[in-house]
Parts: sequence; C-alpha cells; structure tokens
Amino acid sequence: MATKSKAYNAAAAKIEADRFYTPAEAVALAKETGSAKFDSTVEVALKLSVDPRKADQMVRGTVILPHGTGKTARVIVFATGPAAEAAIAAGADEVGGAELIEKVAGGWTAFDAAVSTPELMGQVGRLGKVLGPRGLMPNPKTGTVTPNAAKAVEEIKGGKIEFRVDKHANVHFVVGKASFSAEQLDENMKAALEEIVRLKPSSSKGRYIQKGAVSTTFGPGIPLDVNAI
Repeated sequence: MATKSKAYNAAAAKIEADRFYTPAEAVALAKETGSAKFDSTVEVALKLSVDPRKADQMVRGTVILPHGTGKTARVIVFATGPAAEAAIAAGADEVGGAELIEKVAGGWTAFDAAVSTPELMGQVGRLGKVLGPRGLMPNPKTGTVTPNAAKAVEEIKGGKIEFRVDKHANVHFVVGKASFSAEQLDENMKAALEEIVRLKPSSSKGRYIQKGAVSTTFGPGIPLDVNAI
C-alpha cells in the first residue's frame, strides 16, 4: 500500500479530528492545506439525498462564480455565419462548423467547454461518444446550446461552472484557487451552494445535503458542517 506524502500528512494534521467546519472555516483552512509547489485548485464534494436514476431527482445546473475559477476556460463553439463571428469576437478558442465537428469526432478534446448553436446540434449530436463521457456535450439546460453563442462564451470565460450529480448521488465543483482570498473562496462557494439548494427536487426526502468536504489538489478532505449550509 502506498503511503501518504509528508506534505499530505502535514496538511492533514491541521484538520481537527471529529470536527466539522463551516464553509467559511473550510475554505480558509483549505488555503493552508494547499500545495506549496503550485497554486492548488479548491474543490467541494457533496453527498445528496437524491436518486439519480429518477429523472425528477437529477440535480444539474450552472452558476457564475463571483470571482471566477482562477483558470481561463478553453471554449470551442460549433457555429457558422454571424454567430461564429460573434463567438470569435467574444474570445472563443476555436469556432467552426463541419470541419470542427470532424476534428472533435477524431478524438480532439483539448478544451474545457463546448457551445453550439441550435441549427448545428443535429450534426453535433453524433459526437456524443466523444463528448458525453467527458461532460462536454452541449446542452440547452446548461446554456451551451444557444443562438447567442457569444454570450455563452463570455459567461464561461467569466467563471461559469457546471455541476451534475453522479450515479452515486455525489456532486463535485470548483470554487477557485488556493491563492484566492478566504473571502473570495467563501463567496464563490456560497454562490454554488445556493444554486444547488435551489435545485433541490421536491421528491427528495430527508436531509438534502447529507455530507460534504472541501479539498485542494492532492490534499486531504476538510469535513463540512452541513447544518451550516
């Protein structure tokens, strides 16, 4: 069995045993447990009391983080004509129609988000096997299938994140970098939590958020006090 690194153990030692932290306390502590060698990403994981197998309990949505993610997302857009020109002006990393679809069909996925205009979705739909497993398939529910591709690009570049409950009823999302201030991380986290709580399915029974944790890249999990959410 592989042993934890000294850095991991040192970070874990800062987390009090049997203590659950408020979101503000957790992100402040995450700044201390991040790697000293690079700017760690701060992430949140939640366990929800939903059954993802039921369509009415699939929790999925987007939120624009007030302070962004700390990373400039690479966005491609499937569009032609004026919509393509607008997407380029908005800062899309690559824009195209049939030729871009073929490039992605060949296995190219060097991007963080994909946007499509409605008229091209008939062709983009065949990319499901490439984009689906990576969570990159454009979807009208997340605003990535839209006639206003330029606006979608601006939002994603500006810190819009997508979250979706997995088959085990867990949801993961990024709230920024360890270099952010504790206040920035707290505000980003609150924005995401508010949206997730807003999307609570009416058919979900009992405590909606059962447990949660905040962590940094390769760092230990900091248990969240779900009563404080």
